[in-house]
Amino acid sequence: MEVFERLQALLASHQARYRLIEHPAAGRSVEVAAIRGTAVSQGAKALVCRVKLSSNQRRNVLAVFPADRQADLAAIARAAGGKKASLASQDLARELTGCEIGAIPPFSFNPELHLLVDPSLRHRHEEIVFNAGRLDASILLNTEDYFRLAAPEEASLVKAAPELPANQV
Repeated sequence: MEVFERLQALLASHQARYRLIEHPAAGRSVEVAAIRGTAVSQGAKALVCRVKLSSNQRRNVLAVFPADRQADLAAIARAAGGKKASLASQDLARELTGCEIGAIPPFSFNPELHLLVDPSLRHRHEEIVFNAGRLDASILLNTEDYFRLAAPEEASLVKAAPELPANQV
């Protein structure tokens, strides 16, 4: 079963509050948010990372965080119990997720892909939105339903937000 179908089956079988949005394919978070009619900060960005645990051990991690923030690879490494993190190759990401980069949802269906989620995703919006295993389909999902179903390990994974000048606070 493709990720697109597997994801919808999971959400439906657990009575998750969600809506499927079909749209033209877009790759960048800002572009796809405009097409979906959602805030960039509602987006759940998913990156496949390789974390070095020791000289000969690696851990695959799916790091999920708000799309308006930047991943902190050092924080991802620490959260996964490692020393260093890097982005996985396109081929490895595809092998672990069954998706093209940009279409990866914030769920791991692979026992070799550990799910880590930044807790700020929980508190910013009532609903999160993400690509549903395809670049031309997204799911708008109740945030609490996401955390209930994904049951991720939570850890800080993003760089600190830039300070706003006093005249913009």
